[in-house]
Amino acid sequence: MTRGRARDLNVCGTTAAIAVIDGKWKTPLLWLLEPGPTRPSALLRQLPGLSEKVLTQALREMAEDGLVHREVHDSLPLKTEYSLTAFGRDLAAALAPLDAWGHRRLERLAEAQRAS
Repeated sequence: MTRGRARDLNVCGTTAAIAVIDGKWKTPLLWLLEPGPTRPSALLRQLPGLSEKVLTQALREMAEDGLVHREVHDSLPLKTEYSLTAFGRDLAAALAPLDAWGHRRLERLAEAQRAS
């Protein structure tokens, strides 16, 4: 799915929702930001394989979509934190049933593997 679909007004609601979480890192970032404000370095530590460049791009896109708030604290050294907006928390809550379904699917796959 292309980034342009996130702004397309002529799609169904499901496509509009998926467009803002499309990609490998956005849903894990959504879950990691759910407990509260988090520094980028903490996000990088929790997601091995995620580069600083890709993290910055994903967080920027999530901010453009109204899911994430970026706050820069005026201190030396500068301290940046990211947190979910109310809109982002709404999306996380909407995705919770899908997450539960996904875990049930993974359990079924594991059972099928054990049985074979």
